[in-house]
Amino acid sequence: QVQLVESGGGLVQAGSSLTLSCAASGLTFSYTAMGWFRQAPGKEREYVAQISGSGGSTNYADSVKGRFTISRDNAKNTVYLQMNTLKPEDTAVYYCAACRSSRDLLVFGSSRVDYWGQGTQVTVSS
Repeated sequence: QVQLVESGGGLVQAGSSLTLSCAASGLTFSYTAMGWFRQAPGKEREYVAQISGSGGSTNYADSVKGRFTISRDNAKNTVYLQMNTLKPEDTAVYYCAACRSSRDLLVFGSSRVDYWGQGTQVTVSS
């Protein structure tokens, strides 16, 4: 049984930093591409970032490039999202995602996600 458990969300002021974590179990973590998506109220879920199984390849949405960093620790079966210089428009529920294929995750986004976490709320006040 695959489980993805996010943590680290919260309420912060604009310009602050926050780090999200996602602990995975029940899958061969080092062979699984991991990603982060987010969904703001009234909006569709959107792609934020992804990282390959080895951690050697990453990709970001233009809206977060240069401010967010995705990383992983395969020894701990955990993926992280370091978020710097947060803006009010970053406010959303952030979801951890697992996908067997890095390419599929990059090309097809949420439609090819195999497993989702339950989400963690990030609220950025102005």
